Amino acid sequence: MQQDYFEEIVEYILANQNKLYRLGYSSVRNEQDAMDVVQNTICKALENAAGLRNINAVKTWIYRILMNESMTFLRKNRKELLLEEPLDEEMYVCDPEYADQEDLYERIQGLPTVVQNIIRLRFYEELSLQEIAEALELNLNTVKAKLYRGLKALRVEMEG
Repeated sequence: MQQDYFEEIVEYILANQNKLYRLGYSSVRNEQDAMDVVQNTICKALENAAGLRNINAVKTWIYRILMNESMTFLRKNRKELLLEEPLDEEMYVCDPEYADQEDLYERIQGLPTVVQNIIRLRFYEELSLQEIAEALELNLNTVKAKLYRGLKALRVEMEG
């Protein structure tokens, strides 16, 4: 049975590698760092394949590992991230829609980390609230409350 899980985990990773990278990138905001985070996630998932009790939970299990790896990376590299240069504003001139998305992303960054993760998983990765609760190991009602409070805070900030 363990071998079957291993193969299904590998299949899931291969089929969803772009989604995993996108979520990693949305957390760490650097191509190389995102690749490192995803690589660490894949290694941990494969090393711990025997610990997966329900193959139907592979999606949320891998997302949980990815979010934990992203948070670990950010904690270790917080000082470096604070010293980074701001993004080149010329890139906004090319595509006004991109500037709006970047503004929204920056506003999301101002929210508490758990709320950022919930918003990313819900809107960027299109996970259900139940899947988010499982991935972040939170109660479903907690996920709902944090999501709606976070969205309300974003709305108030953007209107103000």
